[in-house]
Amino acid sequence: MRTILVLNAKGGSGKTTLATNIAGYFADRGDSVALADFDVQHSSLDWLAARSEAWGEQRPAIRGLDAANQGLKVPSSVDVLVMDAPAATHAEALGALVKRAQTIVIPVIPSPVDMRAAEHFIAELMAVRVVDRHEVKIATVANRAREGTQAMTGLGEYLDALKLPGGRKLPFLATLRASVNYLKAAERGLSIFEFAPAATQVDRDCWAPLTRWLASNRSLP
Repeated sequence: MRTILVLNAKGGSGKTTLATNIAGYFADRGDSVALADFDVQHSSLDWLAARSEAWGEQRPAIRGLDAANQGLKVPSSVDVLVMDAPAATHAEALGALVKRAQTIVIPVIPSPVDMRAAEHFIAELMAVRVVDRHEVKIATVANRAREGTQAMTGLGEYLDALKLPGGRKLPFLATLRASVNYLKAAERGLSIFEFAPAATQVDRDCWAPLTRWLASNRSLP
């Protein structure tokens, strides 16, 4: 089973947007997908509820798991498990989540506060044993980007310079723009991959480096 964790201890970084769209991407490919919501706010499960109410069986099924209240129990039929982590995940809780993942995607938004918080969090993450032993693959994405802004340029330079233990480069894979398409998708319980291609082509192009990586062996330990 493929396991992908969307993680950042800072709230407001867009974890749920990433998690739901990753789940939608794999479901649209024909994989059996589960979306595990570890956050008591249940934003991912709310997205799934909107999906079920609006589309019924018209869209590829994505199984919702209330990991915050019921623990993580994944059916054996699942091909891809996407995990939406809560904010303020540190210490033992961080280690327990990371151990469940083959791949971690860290969204960071272009603000000085978020960049400083990401720097501290990534340093903490690197100290987790499975990360230090290279038993999980990690990459970052710039999220909610407004192209051409000084903040976006600074975030790109910062993420591009990050290193893993031992000096290996931490992959910086994609810059996802601040797009109204994500709001439309969230409202309807869809991913951007389920709209007509012409309507979300620019956003799909932004995602392409990330989806190619996630679908390849390069994102597996």
